[in-house]
Amino acid sequence: MSTKALSSLTDQVADLLHQGMMEGRWRGTLPGRDQLSSDLGCSHWTVEKAMQRLAKEGVLKSQGAGRRRRIVLPEGTAKPRKLRVMILLYEESDRKASYMIDLLHQLRDTGHDAIFAEKTMCDLGLSVKRITRFAEETEADAWVVMAGSREVLEWFAVQNTPALALFGRNTHARLASISLQKPPAMEELANRLVDLGHQRIVILARGERRRPTPAFLEQLILDRLEERGISTGSFNLPDWGESPQEFHRMFDDLFRVTPPTALIVDQPSLCLAVFQHLSRLGISSPDDVSLACTDQSEFFEWSDPGITHITWEARPVINRVVKWADNISRGKDDRRKYNHKVRLVLGGTIGSSPGV
Repeated sequence: MSTKALSSLTDQVADLLHQGMMEGRWRGTLPGRDQLSSDLGCSHWTVEKAMQRLAKEGVLKSQGAGRRRRIVLPEGTAKPRKLRVMILLYEESDRKASYMIDLLHQLRDTGHDAIFAEKTMCDLGLSVKRITRFAEETEADAWVVMAGSREVLEWFAVQNTPALALFGRNTHARLASISLQKPPAMEELANRLVDLGHQRIVILARGERRRPTPAFLEQLILDRLEERGISTGSFNLPDWGESPQEFHRMFDDLFRVTPPTALIVDQPSLCLAVFQHLSRLGISSPDDVSLACTDQSEFFEWSDPGITHITWEARPVINRVVKWADNISRGKDDRRKYNHKVRLVLGGTIGSSPGV
């Protein structure tokens, strides 16, 4: 084959790659040379030359040896396309959360095919291996991953399919994310409990927030207690399995000898389980034990007394996810991290420590 023919084939492949990027077939990064060679039915050499041409034109940018080239398209040049946005929920109850339902409708209203994944992470046993296998077997153009562990989010961050972390341990994962700015509210809650005379403060958190080390917010509370002169250990952040039976067994043990005087619960579903268990034990809040949740739920509005909790406005969060999906549909590599403000709502479930 002549040099002219090779050059012509290289140009054709380069034009094909450029068109695919403009139409959103590839977003963020371009697949590797071997995969493109197989997909396009041409030699590695031709694909490499085509990518070199696109790099000279400024459409591709190298990210270092062994890493995929980043797609760089001028703003507004890529054609938006309808995305199949798969929302991976943490647990089944999230399907009924009003802000998740609003998010689903908003994505659909903007032209995307938004779907709650068939299985939740709890359905998959919170197993990184099972979650990633499920994601590989599920057809999606983009993922919204709710409350993912660090290992799960780091896996999504290196896949071809773009993903956004909705909460979860997303600090170190190189992907778009939305985090709630809870530290000031958590410190306010911890300080208030100590000021009310509480010395035995227990944090009830799901496994991914305890293992292998406490997550940032849990560690923040432990550090604040230490600063206020309260020694902390396994009592303050107890461990258990992930089944309801194991949770209730741990709860019984917790109140058997030296019961806590205050409970900080990290999820509304756990908070409801705590309420039921306290009632079964004949323990009332706040007379016998103070109770606070680090998240919000419609359930709290109907409680009497009102549950102390951390709340946040859902609309900006929903708008950010929709904007991210629109950027992805236009071929933009959107990995921005967004922090959202929260506030502490003081309900009637916290009071002075018994005996104070």
